[in-house]
Amino acid sequence: MQYQESNSSRGNHRTTRVKRRSSCLDSLERVVKLASVSAVVIFSSSSCCMCHAMKRLFCELGVNPTVYELDHDPNGKSMEKALSKLLGNSPAVPVVFIGGELIGSMDRVMASHISGSLVPILKEVGALWL
Repeated sequence: MQYQESNSSRGNHRTTRVKRRSSCLDSLERVVKLASVSAVVIFSSSSCCMCHAMKRLFCELGVNPTVYELDHDPNGKSMEKALSKLLGNSPAVPVVFIGGELIGSMDRVMASHISGSLVPILKEVGALWL
């Protein structure tokens, strides 16, 4: 990681901005890496009722998702910011990836489930066998 050094206050601000941008990129890279580890990945918060509902939906469908509780991760806040940017600055959790691809938050997953398109996607990536 490279930092720009300067003695002026403006230069220090630039250094801080570069660090933040780099941190966000690191968090985004980590999210993408974690999202590709399993067929279904949920980024969640342990105290979020919508996250609980999302996890229940997948379990009731017979899927065993990999769940990352961001409030228990030391880098959770920065990962949450990266997820929010991926979603267009909407709330960052819950966020679902299927087959390493971003599906979205609760509204997108529920719309896919209601329309009947969620189960075929889950079968395609090997998260469901029946």
